[in-house]
Amino acid sequence: MNISVHAEADLNAVGHNDLANAVRFLAVDAIEKSQSGHPGLPMGMADVATVLFSRFLKFDAANPNWADRDRFVLSAGHGSMLLYALLYLTGGDIGLDDLKAFRQWGSKTPGHPEYGHTPGVEVTTGPLGQGIATAVGMALAERMANARYGDDLVDHFTYVIAGDGCLMEGISQEAISLAGHLKLSRLIVLFDDNGISIDGSTSLATSDDQLKRFAASGWSVRRVDGHDPEAIEQAIAEERETAAPSLIACRTVIGYGAPGRQGTEKAHGAPLGTEETAAARRNLGWDYQPFVVPSPVLKAWRMIGQRGQVEHLAWLDRCERAEAADRRQVPDMGAVALPAAYAQASAKLRERFATERPKLATRQASQLVLDGIASAIPGLVGGSADLTHSNLTQSKTQHPVKPGAFAGDYIHYGIREHGMAAAMNGIALHGGFIPYGGTFLAFSDYSRPAIRLAALMRLRVIHVMTHDSIGLGEDGPTHQPVEHLAALRVIPNLLVFRPADAVETLEAWDCALAASDRPSVLCLSRQALPTFRSDARGKNRVSQGAYPVVTPDGGRDVTLIATGSEVSIALEAARLLATEHIRAAVVSAPCFALFEEQPEDYRAKVLGTAPRVGIEAAVQGDWARWIGVGGEFVGMCGFGASAPAAVLYREFGITPQTVAAAARRAVARVNEGK
Repeated sequence: MNISVHAEADLNAVGHNDLANAVRFLAVDAIEKSQSGHPGLPMGMADVATVLFSRFLKFDAANPNWADRDRFVLSAGHGSMLLYALLYLTGGDIGLDDLKAFRQWGSKTPGHPEYGHTPGVEVTTGPLGQGIATAVGMALAERMANARYGDDLVDHFTYVIAGDGCLMEGISQEAISLAGHLKLSRLIVLFDDNGISIDGSTSLATSDDQLKRFAASGWSVRRVDGHDPEAIEQAIAEERETAAPSLIACRTVIGYGAPGRQGTEKAHGAPLGTEETAAARRNLGWDYQPFVVPSPVLKAWRMIGQRGQVEHLAWLDRCERAEAADRRQVPDMGAVALPAAYAQASAKLRERFATERPKLATRQASQLVLDGIASAIPGLVGGSADLTHSNLTQSKTQHPVKPGAFAGDYIHYGIREHGMAAAMNGIALHGGFIPYGGTFLAFSDYSRPAIRLAALMRLRVIHVMTHDSIGLGEDGPTHQPVEHLAALRVIPNLLVFRPADAVETLEAWDCALAASDRPSVLCLSRQALPTFRSDARGKNRVSQGAYPVVTPDGGRDVTLIATGSEVSIALEAARLLATEHIRAAVVSAPCFALFEEQPEDYRAKVLGTAPRVGIEAAVQGDWARWIGVGGEFVGMCGFGASAPAAVLYREFGITPQTVAAAARRAVARVNEGK
């Protein structure tokens, strides 16, 4: 569908100022109506955004998920009304009523942009720095897809609007360093360089020269007047041709046009008020009532939203021709489906583990899983934060992604855990790949903000976190996670797995890969664990969250519930108790979240009515809900220490003997109460 000459004439008849002011005042009016929001950024960056959307951005407003569209990330998510105004004006799935319901219950226009909630929003932003870091993953995914499918089918840019806050956050350094190293030339950051933060001038807290900082990381940089549309256009056009990622520092005035507030922190995070809004209208010559966009201006914006249809249809035509030649050469930028070859590879591994019953660390079992499945899932992309040979995250068939060489499927993220987690979110958001990345479980704190956003956005991102307990031994308490399992388990929509042997490790991978709408964390041991499962063709028990490993004949006197490396301790404790004629059931609970989702009758059957003992080499956290009133917990109540693993388990009292003693106490209390 081509735009008519008449339509192009309509578009050219409307000047830049009117286009930009439509953005400004829709934002101002929505914020004023809700009496909540941030007018400063939409007013200050309206000129930059108007140039980007009207002259460069490749998108089709009627099809916001078109695979080869340019990605636009509003990293400074507090300025969400800038994006909502643009989506409305260009004809996206946002109406005036949605703008009028800004920040209200059930609206499409929440306080910060939310992926999956508002069509056209590419990523959930708000926590500063996350947007720019996620965009690095998007830009990397574009280059990786391009290396696989070629320029005809994958050829788009990732644009970011970021503010001072985004660049002050530490994650931004990890992100820009990685992007510069990889030479992600299709990434362009438009920096809202207004010199103002909530407290006042940014000079209160920072003296960084951002251009020098980005240049030192290998970026192409320049500064431009953010209110000069021709200068902005020239800067973007030239940066699109560079061989490096680009930073364009757009010198803007926060709250541009509001005479009593512009250029000050007062324009940042509060409505302008009736008088100041009226003054801004007079100052910028916008003589229209709230939420009114004159017909010629709206028509021009709608033409901007439709122009991408031409490129979209041409892309679809190229895809049809490619499919006719070879279906495998057509990019699928949606959720990656698990092919039949994966199921076959998984079944083969399960047979091997169940038959051989190896004694090995679950991180080693994970390595074997990856060796077996990586080549069966073309979209699987691994990586590690400089711990590849400790996390064991690179399969034998995977090859590294390098600067300018993006056909590989393994990413060396460097010592950038937070940046890695955010980049994996971006890779998943881009589509066409399933990302996983490794670090130590103790460092999950560095990744946690991005993990939380992955859960909020319902992304299939897999974190492989090894060295999951005091069992890592001599590296000591700085590296021994004790509170991290509990901290991760409280994040909604996150699957936290702690498998106990090789079979459970395979099943945990199966669950994580099948969970297309939530992220997973695989918590894996450094120390070797015996394989107690021998069911080669049975049900995936990890998918049930918890299940009985030992069920005594004639009923149970006590139930021992354990995770990971402590399941083998529980099994030995059950054997000790059996010599005393105490019948102990043993339950492995590799994933609390999945167990909670099981039917109530299943959970009741697994847990039983006998007293319970929970065993985990970590702090108690939410174990109380599973062990119940009168239950016992055997675990950690403080930090670890530096010593061999066996010594640590003995000294901290996580042994079969201490578990058996706890079971005796629990049983005795029940007997005393009868």
